Amino acid sequence: MTNNDISLRTDADGLVHLPGLPSFDPTDIAENAVISRLAGNWRRRATVKRDEPDLDALFDADRADYPERIIPFRDHPTWQALPDELRSRLLSWAWIAYNRHTVLAEQRVANPAFALVMEGEFPGLGEHDMEIALAQAMVDEQYHSLMHISASALTRRKRKHAFPDRVLPDSHTARTHQLLRAQWTERWQRSLTTLAFATVSEISINAYLDLLADDPDIQVVNSTTARLHNRDEYCHASISDEMAKLVYDVLDADKRRFFLDMLVAGLDAFVATDYASWTAILAAEQVPGADRMIADVQADKSSSRLVRDYTGLHSLMSEMDVLGEVDFDWGLAEVKK
Repeated sequence: MTNNDISLRTDADGLVHLPGLPSFDPTDIAENAVISRLAGNWRRRATVKRDEPDLDALFDADRADYPERIIPFRDHPTWQALPDELRSRLLSWAWIAYNRHTVLAEQRVANPAFALVMEGEFPGLGEHDMEIALAQAMVDEQYHSLMHISASALTRRKRKHAFPDRVLPDSHTARTHQLLRAQWTERWQRSLTTLAFATVSEISINAYLDLLADDPDIQVVNSTTARLHNRDEYCHASISDEMAKLVYDVLDADKRRFFLDMLVAGLDAFVATDYASWTAILAAEQVPGADRMIADVQADKSSSRLVRDYTGLHSLMSEMDVLGEVDFDWGLAEVKK
């Protein structure tokens, strides 16, 4: 990677930091390639096209694009009976949907919430340091969106299949967020709903990204994309955690109750298995017996949650001393002590 015109910074762990970009390990071929491509795409508006790192060379056609172990109906007889080629294509669809849902979380929830704070929507959050942190986070989120869009483009190119986004509905989280905002009549209700959903997303997304970031069996570029994204989100979680506590402290009793309810609604939406997306994918591929398979799995409540590590939000609510005031089944959670 050529960095003659870029200011480099290396931390104590040996990770390189480029302004605005996720930190990365320069000795890791996959991480270096993803960041090089990302930086090149971002600069192309103002520079002549340069040679780009060959991400295609990292693609292994025999590796799955998404972990079969987290498919909600992986043990169902209908899924097990599918031809290997079709199952592989459905795993590619899952990766495309994963990327799209991640982009929607950034563009429709996280960045709008950060923008509300910067515009002075919430009392007590107008300090200069917070504005700088949020502006940096918003740049991060744009890079994250580009990372996941680029990863989907690579999958489409190498698999020689369109996997069109138009087939997919909005993510379950994005739909729930929009439906809730649409039903409220007061501006403060809509604003607190967006802040609550962003808080959940930014604090809990690490558990979501972990599902792929540490998987040794899927495409290296895919796990690397999730891992790079994950590093930034640990920082964003701290920002969102602090924002939530500051806002809660200055709300009156009714607004506090509302904010807590929206945090729980956001967590319910975030951790849920998105059956609407799977229904659309299976229909697009005309999978026989798909409706029955979906119905069977939905009837099994033990498989209703995709993410079961709620450590971040549990810790936040514990610090806020409100765990006893929320209605969420923490019993199904993996809460790390």
